[in-house]
Amino acid sequence: MRFRIRGPGGQSTVTLDDSATVNELRTQIVDKTGLTAYDVKYGYPDLKHFLLDELQPNQRISDIGFKLDGEQLLVTKREVPPSNEGLTPISQEPPEKPPTSHTSSDAISDDPPEIPSLEHAGTFVLRIMPDDNSCLFRAVGSALMGGMDAMNELRSVVAQTIQQNPGLYSEAVLEKKPDDYCRWIQNEDSWGGGIELSILSKHFGIEICSIDVQTLRIDRFNEGLPTRCILVYSGIHYDTVALSPSDPPHTHAYAPPEFDTKVFDAADPFVLEKALELCKVLQSKHYYTDTAGFRIRCNTCGGVFIGEKGATQHATQTGHYNFGEASQD
Repeated sequence: MRFRIRGPGGQSTVTLDDSATVNELRTQIVDKTGLTAYDVKYGYPDLKHFLLDELQPNQRISDIGFKLDGEQLLVTKREVPPSNEGLTPISQEPPEKPPTSHTSSDAISDDPPEIPSLEHAGTFVLRIMPDDNSCLFRAVGSALMGGMDAMNELRSVVAQTIQQNPGLYSEAVLEKKPDDYCRWIQNEDSWGGGIELSILSKHFGIEICSIDVQTLRIDRFNEGLPTRCILVYSGIHYDTVALSPSDPPHTHAYAPPEFDTKVFDAADPFVLEKALELCKVLQSKHYYTDTAGFRIRCNTCGGVFIGEKGATQHATQTGHYNFGEASQD
């Protein structure tokens, strides 16, 4: 089957085997257009909707009564994330993460750590993401999508992946019903974590390393691939590590973020070494929150709880989800 895909960025010609499945077609659409949430129409000039979401991923295109050969598919960005439809509303939301203690990101922004790298003729820096509950998605988007504000698309990727792999992402793994989780993660106030990093690393075909500032532990997602990006985790916030071009002795980065390198060769031993040096500086400035020992106040009843675990238990028992920072004295 030979057909054309026309997206926001132009037109591509695609060839698929006659036994190709709906999932293979979806893969081609994402690859050619760069969209993960989209609508498809066909039959120009009398355009009709091609409802891919209603088809089974492993269903053959030839079996659905649709002649794809010679067709042109018009693909447009879907403004409403597709996984919202038909999902059960969540009756309980998890508590908000505790606010940052000690050194804030504003203070780090005023005096950002810079690690010289003679090996790369540049300087390793921390690119700080906005503190808007989408920092994980912003950090991944910054590293892999050129700084695009693609939070909604990345949230949609997570939701679609979960729905397409119910055996892998079960209620036991997600700690809530998959449909509820998909609805929740597409809320702009919901935080991502290890599940999201695992899914996104596989979606982009890259290793994602997350360095915990408090412990300097490196968590690797989709380990073993030839390229990687590096995130910095403060306990409640994600930022991105970047290599910025600079003049010798490379102690100061002068170039704007557009010139950053954020995807690295996994075989380069110096990259993680420099990233860890950067995190050691952050650690010395207390750029982290001890979520296990942090005191959190319930703004509904005034109760004070120790750590994220204590707040979560209280929320489950009482239905109170409005939390803030308690005195750390």
